[in-house]
Amino acid sequence: MKHLDEYVEEAKRKGGYKELKKLYDEIMSGKLKIRDPNPPRDFLEYLMRPDYSLWAWTTITLLILTLFTVFFSETIPILIYFRYVFGSIIVLFLPGYVTIEALYPRENELSPLERLALSIGLSLALVPLIGLILNYTPWGIRLEPIMTALTIYITTITFLGLYRKYKDILQHSL
Repeated sequence: MKHLDEYVEEAKRKGGYKELKKLYDEIMSGKLKIRDPNPPRDFLEYLMRPDYSLWAWTTITLLILTLFTVFFSETIPILIYFRYVFGSIIVLFLPGYVTIEALYPRENELSPLERLALSIGLSLALVPLIGLILNYTPWGIRLEPIMTALTIYITTITFLGLYRKYKDILQHSL
């Protein structure tokens, strides 16, 4: 069994970028399988390895930055522009993105464009649904309850997606 770097070096020697493209196509079509020689042994190790969990840490970081800009934009006026950008991401993209990551844990199940389109479409469906549910609670539809509900939803589904991806990696590494 060859390592990926051996395949890449061989492809470089044979024909450069054309051979690398051919190698990439074989990997994407499933003719050539890439397997991690040292898969994570437990969920904590999976969380700490950026090659597996970078998407989740990026999501949590965006969530924290959004919360910071939303709640401190009144005292630091320059943050209002960041609030618009991060607020748009957290409302229009992240709820659907983490849901898609949890529903489809394997990378090859959906193309990146499909993931993007489904993330935006699902966010446009989920956020109003969360707002509708909040409307029937004592808190109503205000900034703090919406931010709290979105934060809880995104964090919960992110960890659910992480766990499903970990189980999938565990299942395929055996």
